[in-house]
Amino acid sequence: MPSVPSSPRSAKAQRAWVRLPSGRRIDLSDPTFVDLDDSDLALGLARTFRWGGHSVWPLPMSVAQHSLLVLEIRRMQASLSPIEQLRELLHDAEEGLLGFDPISPLKPLLGDAFLTLMDRMQRVIFAKYGVPWWSREGKALHKKADVLAAASEAIHVAGWSRDEVRHVLHIQVEPLQTDPLQRRYGGTPWQPWSVEDANTRYLAELQRLLACAVEASVSGPTLSGAMPTPSPSCR
Repeated sequence: MPSVPSSPRSAKAQRAWVRLPSGRRIDLSDPTFVDLDDSDLALGLARTFRWGGHSVWPLPMSVAQHSLLVLEIRRMQASLSPIEQLRELLHDAEEGLLGFDPISPLKPLLGDAFLTLMDRMQRVIFAKYGVPWWSREGKALHKKADVLAAASEAIHVAGWSRDEVRHVLHIQVEPLQTDPLQRRYGGTPWQPWSVEDANTRYLAELQRLLACAVEASVSGPTLSGAMPTPSPSCR
C-alpha cells in the first residue's frame, strides 16, 4: 500500500472544500479515505476532459475514457492481475476529484505545490483501493501505454497531424489506428463518449476489478499448487 505524505497545510490555512454529487464533501488540500466514493470518482472523471477540452468531435474526450483506453492498451501488451489493472484504471483518478486535467507541458508552470498536491491525492486514492504504489518497472510500462494513448488521441480526437505529433508535441511513438475500446464497447472508433456512457463504463469496470481483486486475495492455491480458475467476469 502506498504511503501517504502528511499535508503541509498549516492549521490556520483555509480548507478547499467541495461538495460531491453523493452528498459527501472533500477538502482537496487534505483528502482522506472516507471522503472518496466510487460513484463520485467515476462521475468526476467522466466530467473532466482531455486536451484542454478541445476535440474534432462534437464532444471532448473524458479522462474516464482515456483511463479505460490506457487499461485496454496494457491488457493488449501483457497479462495483468486485477490489482495491476486497477492501478492502470486509477492512474489519473486524482484529476476527477479536482475536475482538472492540465496538458502535460502546463504542469511544471503550475508549480511544485500543485504537483505535490496531485501526488498526495493519487496516493490517497491508491491507498483507499489497496493498490500498491508504482514500481520502477511498472511505472515505465504504464508510461509507454499512456504515451501511446496520447499519440493516438492527438490524431484521432484532438486533430493533430502525424507530423505535428512528432515535431510539435514531441511524441515519438507510432499512433494506433484501431481503437482498442471499440472491441469492448462498440460504437464509432475514437469517438469521445457522452458523460453518461463514460461514467457508467468507468464505474462498472472499477467495481468489477475491485470484486476480482477481492476474489484473487481470498482464493489461494489448490493442494496441487495450482491457482483456482477465476470466475468468468474476472477473466
